Amino acid sequence: MGQNFVEMSKTKEYLIPFVGLKTGKHHFEYQLNNTFFENFDYNEFQNSDIKVNVVLEKQINMLELNFKHKGTINVPCDLTSEDFDLPIKGKMKLIVRFGEEFNNDNEELLILPFGEFEIDIAQYIYEMVVLSIPLRRVHPGVKDGSLKTEALDRLNELTIKEQKKEDKEQKEDNIDPRWDKLKQLLTDK
Repeated sequence: MGQNFVEMSKTKEYLIPFVGLKTGKHHFEYQLNNTFFENFDYNEFQNSDIKVNVVLEKQINMLELNFKHKGTINVPCDLTSEDFDLPIKGKMKLIVRFGEEFNNDNEELLILPFGEFEIDIAQYIYEMVVLSIPLRRVHPGVKDGSLKTEALDRLNELTIKEQKKEDKEQKEDNIDPRWDKLKQLLTDK
């Protein structure tokens, strides 16, 4: 019990007490940085600056939440290990209905027990952001050639060597068409 209380208090600003809200749309805005992700023991970012907009529509017997986020995370580049700001954005929708018992098996539908009066959206925000991070994180300077690092120089050297090797092999292949026939005879057996 004690531990749960600590975690709740860390993310209590993400608790929306919907009981007091009138029916209709309500807007919430959050600014995330690394402190938010540390609550989930997630330490992948050097830095993060993400704005989250939540529109909660309260209806008579259900809630509809629309989440949107946009911002940057500072991460190391997969190719060069240079840190850079990676822009990310995403959105998701959550329907909240009421039932006999809590159920969040379906990621787009949350069942809260009758009598609940607030919803903690921290977990949903966390998942939405983490899922929006591209698998490949490449420094924009790699694509436009403006980033100069040792790692990149090495990569380029290797690429050039590979290319030269391929060119050389192709030249050798085009020596004399009669050799090709001979090769075919040898491999046809």
